[in-house]
Amino acid sequence: MKLWVTRPSFDAEILSTILVTHGHEVVIESLLNINFKDIGVLNLENIQALIVTSRNGIRAAIAAKQADLFISIPLFTVGAGTAALAKALGFQNVIEGPSNAKSLLAVIQAHTVNDKGMLLHLASETLAFDLTYYLRKLGYRAICKHVYTARPVRLLSPNLLSQITIGVIDGVILLSPRTAQVYANLLEFHNVKVNAQNIIHFCLSQAVADRLLVLKVDKICIPWKPNINELLKLISNKAHQAI
Repeated sequence: MKLWVTRPSFDAEILSTILVTHGHEVVIESLLNINFKDIGVLNLENIQALIVTSRNGIRAAIAAKQADLFISIPLFTVGAGTAALAKALGFQNVIEGPSNAKSLLAVIQAHTVNDKGMLLHLASETLAFDLTYYLRKLGYRAICKHVYTARPVRLLSPNLLSQITIGVIDGVILLSPRTAQVYANLLEFHNVKVNAQNIIHFCLSQAVADRLLVLKVDKICIPWKPNINELLKLISNKAHQAI
């Protein structure tokens, strides 16, 4: 299958390598551009744990002036991929949670005491789920520090548009609701909605798929669990069916 990988550049290359080893052809064109912010120097004395809900939160922390301090603080992550990256980059106490921020609440409650110290969420400027708001409702002292921006691209490249138009893109991989929304907006803007009808939309979750309603596409595939490994299995199954 010829698959369009929409992830930001850091993770797109990793996913692309996996897909190629499974025999797929890959087109990389990110729909969000990531820019890291200068975190500065934070008061970490009363921080009992860090929270990251994306791999870019990890990357921002490891690039910060206080990276040597960050890696020694207990860290809650969303999903196995983020946890694996944190461990690979030297974080010493990683607590892996489920694949979405809402489900992470219960994991945090199970491993922390709400009057022991502050929880610091290192996140994007744009949040799909305001984790610190719900932590405060549970009695925690929690703050969110915006450490990177994720800006949507404004146009698709002429090369990709050509491939969509002539129908050589078999599938597109969409891993977040925001990415799916950008995808839908761009297809509408470029007037290629009709061409999307023949593309298989591999969506990480129902929340991602819901952003495609405006396109009225029928070919949507969602793994039974919202994680990248299950999505890869789904892609492989669809590829074998197509043979």
